[in-house]
Amino acid sequence: MALKLQSKWRYIFMFLGIQLVVMALLSREGYQKRITYFMHILRKSDTSSSSSRNHTAGSLPARHAPANLTHLSKVQHDAIPLCPKTSPLLDGPIHVSFPSRLTLAEVQRKNPQVVRGGRYRPPDCEARHRTAIIVPHRHREHHLKFLLHYLHPFLQRQQLNYGIYIIHQAGNYTFNRAKLMNVGFREAMKEEDWDCLFFHDVDLIPEDDRNLYVCDSNPKHAAVAMDKFGYKLPYKMYFGGVSALTPLHYLKMNGFPNNYWGWGGEDDDIGVRVSLAGMYITRPSLKVGRYKMIKHKLDKGNDENPKRFNMLAKTRQTWKTDGMNTAVYEVLSREYLPLYTNITVNIGTEEGLHPPTTPPRKNKPAAVQKAPSKEVTSEKKSA
Repeated sequence: MALKLQSKWRYIFMFLGIQLVVMALLSREGYQKRITYFMHILRKSDTSSSSSRNHTAGSLPARHAPANLTHLSKVQHDAIPLCPKTSPLLDGPIHVSFPSRLTLAEVQRKNPQVVRGGRYRPPDCEARHRTAIIVPHRHREHHLKFLLHYLHPFLQRQQLNYGIYIIHQAGNYTFNRAKLMNVGFREAMKEEDWDCLFFHDVDLIPEDDRNLYVCDSNPKHAAVAMDKFGYKLPYKMYFGGVSALTPLHYLKMNGFPNNYWGWGGEDDDIGVRVSLAGMYITRPSLKVGRYKMIKHKLDKGNDENPKRFNMLAKTRQTWKTDGMNTAVYEVLSREYLPLYTNITVNIGTEEGLHPPTTPPRKNKPAAVQKAPSKEVTSEKKSA
């Protein structure tokens, strides 16, 4: 009798275990479908809005867009094998210097297989990974040419299918790095279903091509060892410089904050979001995740954000209401240049995308104007 009961309970536990496994698989599949559905809606809504509103000027006729590389890959690469899991082209440590006479024309000449818009795929094997590089940018053309000089061959040696997007903030209002990264995610995903997006400062050059520009199962912080920090991680939750997210990671953490105007704070906010979304930060080793920073002074229009510490203290309350779901912007132009795609955007100000302008005060007629009193004059003199 006891043996029969044990056998009965064993079958019940096996049945329940199988049910749990099936439910987990269905849940995972459903979540992936919801992400695909979200990206489909994102593209569809943007296409429809561009036909009715002037501020989506980035929607260009099809002839201006780069070729559908995914389609070409399927047609031309059917007989091509997958690239090796570890690229045989990797060199390891890279000597980084900044030649004064370097030009973009020279960079283009040295990268003949990069096509319009800064797109590339390996010529002799099918890439295992599709990576978009998102670079927030304004008035940093001198740094950009060095980044492109090193980054294109770096990514090619990793045998990636990749594209480089420069997200340029229009106007002279205070710089907003995190909001530009939100723009970059959305605009890049409109063009292709990238499986990984690297958010990359323009002044950081990778020094080891074993630092793979592919995503991990959790958000990755790639720039763990910068020369300006003595090639050490400054603190545990640091997430600045170069980081990588899958579309799933990005959606789970509601993207990036939009309200950090000026330098500082947004990296730490993003690091907190990773934790709040139930994920953790992965990193390469200090030996591999090395970067050299191009030395420069703090940019005009990118002064330190005096509100950053107060804002960081409220991240737990704000991360679900300030992010990809509230990013409002206008695409002013989209240019497919030989080495990158340049997207110029209006991201507005702290007062909104189109802040109200105060009309100038009208001067009173001369006959009505009163002469300043002696008291006021004396106050001005004493001041």
